[in-house]
Amino acid sequence: MNHLIVYAHPHKGSFNNAILDTAVAALKAKGHEICVRDLYKLNFHPVLSATDTAALREGRAPADIKQEQEHLAEADVITFIYPIWWTGLPAILKGYVDRTFSYGFAYQYNSEGGIDKLFTGKKGVIINTYGTPGDVYEATGMNEALQKTSGGGIFDFCGVEVVEHFLFGGVTTVATDETRKEMLARIHDKFSSF
Repeated sequence: MNHLIVYAHPHKGSFNNAILDTAVAALKAKGHEICVRDLYKLNFHPVLSATDTAALREGRAPADIKQEQEHLAEADVITFIYPIWWTGLPAILKGYVDRTFSYGFAYQYNSEGGIDKLFTGKKGVIINTYGTPGDVYEATGMNEALQKTSGGGIFDFCGVEVVEHFLFGGVTTVATDETRKEMLARIHDKFSSF
C-alpha cells in the first residue's frame, strides 16, 4: 500500500514530529511504501497565484504542483499531520490544498450538476494537535467543526474516505508525558492496522 504523509510543522522537536516518526515506523514495520512531504523542509510555496490558476485551467500544472499531484495520485492513503492554528490549517498546508487539490485533478463538476470526486477509492487520516485543552474544544463544538471542514470539506469533497481523525488537545499545555505516550500509542496502533 502506498502512503503519502503531508506534514506541516516547522519545529523538528515538536510533538507533531513525534507523531510523524511513530506513523512512519509503524508503516515501515508492515512493509508499506511511504512518501513524506515535509512542507517546511520543502519550502513549499503556498500562494495560489493567477499564473497558477491560468496554467491549471489550460492543463499545464506548474512543476511544483505537478510533482505533488504525482505523489497524491500514487497514494492509496493520504495522511495530513498538522497543528491547529487559529482554528484551522497552518497557511503552508492550506496553500498546499489550494494549489494541489485542483479542479480537474481532485474533483470536477459533472453534467448533472453534481461533483465527480476524483480521489474516490483513497483513504485518509487526519492528525491534529492543539494547545487548548481537548474538553474545551469538545464542549464548544470546535472538534466537530474541524472534522467537518478538513474531513468533509477537503477529503470527502474529493472522494477520500476519512478512516480516522485524531484530535489531540492540550498537547503543549495540560497533557502529561504519560498522556502524550498514550496519544502516540494510538497513532502506532492505527498505522499498524493498515
